[in-house]
Amino acid sequence: MTLLYAEVIGDPISHSKSPAIHKFWLDRLGIAADYRRAHVKAEDLAAYIQSRRADPDWRGCNVTIPHKIAVMDHVSDPGGVRESIGAMNTIARAEDGALFGTNTDAGGFFAPIAGLDLEGRPVAVIGAGGAARAVLFALSKANVGPVTVLNRSPLKAMGLLAAFGLKGAAKPLDAPLPQAALLVNASALGMTGQPPLDLDLSPLADDAVVYDIVYSPLETGLLKAADARGLETVDGLEMLIGQAAIAFSLFFGVAPPEGCEDELKALLTQ
Repeated sequence: MTLLYAEVIGDPISHSKSPAIHKFWLDRLGIAADYRRAHVKAEDLAAYIQSRRADPDWRGCNVTIPHKIAVMDHVSDPGGVRESIGAMNTIARAEDGALFGTNTDAGGFFAPIAGLDLEGRPVAVIGAGGAARAVLFALSKANVGPVTVLNRSPLKAMGLLAAFGLKGAAKPLDAPLPQAALLVNASALGMTGQPPLDLDLSPLADDAVVYDIVYSPLETGLLKAADARGLETVDGLEMLIGQAAIAFSLFFGVAPPEGCEDELKALLTQ
């Protein structure tokens, strides 16, 4: 008997907690399926998609660094993700067997801060890659105030602000932070194996929220600095679980089980 399965792809990929999340849900629901890691380098992406397209047991994959933009060239885009967010983090198989891409990052990112009053308030975002695209797309729907994007390439950051119709500024990584009400690290900086993210948080508003989408380590240097300043924080598990829940439904046709989020978080932080 062959098993249905889904995967998470990226380079690097060994740090991914996605298999633990999806296997936890599969086990709870009694579904005989699997979820795996697949280390896919940029030059192997097209061949990977081609091989999985031919495997009817493959239900799709989550997509992480560095493939969220490149993968759009290999699957259909029924939801117009290329024109809206401009990055895909999920590929799934439709009923007719065709592969399509979507983005669950935007919904996963925004869920933990949906209760914040950000209307008209300044926001700062670190990074201008695929994850930053989802973050900026979500912020563009929340009527936030000016958005400052800090990135190695300010020109690329400026292009993203324009793409999402956001007013603000694009600055280099070492520029001072604005007096923001929300700071989001949407880059890989601070992740295990990546350079640290050293920021002076003193310009942030006293009631600011610091949100780091990095989840390995769970308590990043940025979140430690925010705690030291007495600021509210949101860690990367919130977004990871939120986007995974949407993807799980696409892969396996059912929603994740309810009422076990605390147990899942405990498992992921062991």
